[in-house]
Amino acid sequence: MEAPPPYSLCNPNKKSTIINRSYALLHSVAITSLIFYRLSSFFHSTPSLPLLLAFTSELILSVLWLLSQAFLWRPFTRQTFPERLLQDKNDDELPAIDVFICTADPEKEPPLEVMNTVLSAMALDYPAEKLSVYVSDDGGCGLTLYAMKEAWEFGRYWVPFCTRFGIKTRCPKLYFSRYDDEFLGQGYEAEKEKIK
Repeated sequence: MEAPPPYSLCNPNKKSTIINRSYALLHSVAITSLIFYRLSSFFHSTPSLPLLLAFTSELILSVLWLLSQAFLWRPFTRQTFPERLLQDKNDDELPAIDVFICTADPEKEPPLEVMNTVLSAMALDYPAEKLSVYVSDDGGCGLTLYAMKEAWEFGRYWVPFCTRFGIKTRCPKLYFSRYDDEFLGQGYEAEKEKIK
């Protein structure tokens, strides 16, 4: 049996690898010579507190630099194929997803923005029975509760509209701010005016 196509590919960047390793080698030589110079100066003269502090800070920064080189040692370019994910699976095989949206202060996080986030999450292109959206209002504001009730009412029209016409921009605020409407089939304009 033939193996299914991969969901992602990792391609090593040979040019970046050569550049990063050359830089790391050059930098390592410089750090090693600096550490050797500092250690030799301690043996030839009386170490003072400022020299000891400078050596300690240089040593700590050198270790931090060395640890950061792990990410640059072998860089990759990743290419993903999300369309292959749904080719292999039926809706029954997809896992359940929980979306948590946290809010606390309606002045810092306006309820309209929270409503758009909730509606965008509800309209995800995913089986509805496997998608749960939760809103955590830590501030316990009545305005947010009212906004969520309104979002739920609007969502009763918005989610089927997005599904029926295959809308790609699922955030209502962004969708209604666009002017380049394409023709998406019979009844599209009437439905759009109805939910506006």
